[in-house]
This record gives sequence, C-alpha cells and structure tokens, in this order.
Amino acid sequence: MLASGSSGNTALLATENTRILVDAGLSMRELRKRLAAIGESLESIDAIIITHEHSDHVSGLPVLARAKALRAVIYMTRLTAPAIDWGETTPARLEAFQAGAAFRIGDIEVQSFGIPHDACDPVGYCFEAEGVRVGIATDLGYIPESIKFHLRRTNVLLLEANHDLDMLKVGPYPWSVKQRVMSRVGHLSNLHMSDYLTGDLDSCTANLILGHLSEQNNHPAIVQMVATEALERRGLATRLSIATQQSPSEVFQY
Repeated sequence: MLASGSSGNTALLATENTRILVDAGLSMRELRKRLAAIGESLESIDAIIITHEHSDHVSGLPVLARAKALRAVIYMTRLTAPAIDWGETTPARLEAFQAGAAFRIGDIEVQSFGIPHDACDPVGYCFEAEGVRVGIATDLGYIPESIKFHLRRTNVLLLEANHDLDMLKVGPYPWSVKQRVMSRVGHLSNLHMSDYLTGDLDSCTANLILGHLSEQNNHPAIVQMVATEALERRGLATRLSIATQQSPSEVFQY
C-alpha cells in the first residue's frame, strides 16, 4: 500500500515481470517519492487499474495519463471512464472493460467484481499470479455474498475499515454525510469488518491489511483492537496490518 485513506489511495502489485498500480489518488510527484522508497519507479509501471472515479482514487490519474515518459495502460470500467475529467482528450492508452470481467495484464490474472458504493460503476479486484491470490475490497457499504465468494482463497486481502460508528455519529460531519457513509452504498464500518472476519475470512488469508480509515471517524488503535479480537475468536493466525495515509506499508512478499 503506497497510501490508503480519505485523501488518497494507491497500491502496487508486482511480479518479476509485471507491475500494476491499483488506483492513482496521489500526485505524480508524491507517487514517485513513495515508489522510490520501496525501490520502484513510475516508468516501470505496466498498468494502472482503477476501482472508481472518486477523487481520492483518481486525483493523480489525468496527469499520469498525459505523461509521455510513462508506458502504463489504464484500465477501468466502461461506465467509469466518462465520469473522470481527463482534460482536453481521453487518453489513448485507456482500456475499458465491463464490470465483472476477467482479463490478464502481463503474468497477472485479474478478476473484477461489482461493489456497493455510490459511484458510477465501482469494482473490487482479485489478482492471481504464481499461485498467490490478492484481494482488494474497499469503498463498500456492506459485503454481499457475491463479494464474499470472490474473496475466498486470498493469501493477501486489503479490506476497508473506514469508521467507528460511535465516532461517526458524534463527529463533525453534517448529518447528510453521516447517513451517506453509514448507508449500504457508503463505507464499511469497524463492526461490519469485524463481522466479516468472524464469519467469513478465509483461513488461508495469511496477511490482512485494513485500510481506508477515516481520519475524523476512526483510529488505528481501535481498528487494531476490533480486528485482533475478531481474529482471536476465529483462532486464525492471520497477520494484521493497518494501512495509513502518510507513508507506504511494508512490502508483502510471496
């Protein structure tokens, strides 16, 4: 995870031959800096794959799309592409797909799946290469059975833990925004995250990364406590990490 939170989201997935950025919610300058911190470069990125059009996931994308030095192909759903302000022209390196489609980028198999969120056509992803399966599911109001199915057999899972319900209810947001966040097309609460870990997290998930924490309505210590209790109830040895907005996470290697 290069960044995760309400101000910008970007993750790097890499094999020996292929490098994919998931979302582009950082400026090009900041993205270069964070990639360099883990020994990577922007010029080596083969693809940028987008979950949905909200600014914290695509704010850096128009500039990246116009950069002649970059060779990355941009992937997103057909309905998401028109919702992004590209500037003068839509980029030539754009590959649009139907939500739910499976396709291949280099040596990485990609499976997209729809998620319940208030965007045009939001999707989550599972990536598979060399026998390793990585799931990404953030920005979703709840976890329907279809998503539980897709997240099975994941070795690494990035899951949302956006807000603590009590903090949200007494926090500074207007009531209309609170209702939106708590809705079935809003964001996943700590409680919903805990319910998923207790009842549905696959026992083969070795690394669980909790992300997209609200700076106003959550705290890493609360997320850590709630998730740890849920994993202990299951008796799982899953390793827990909390992704942050300020700096890249550790590198998870398989």
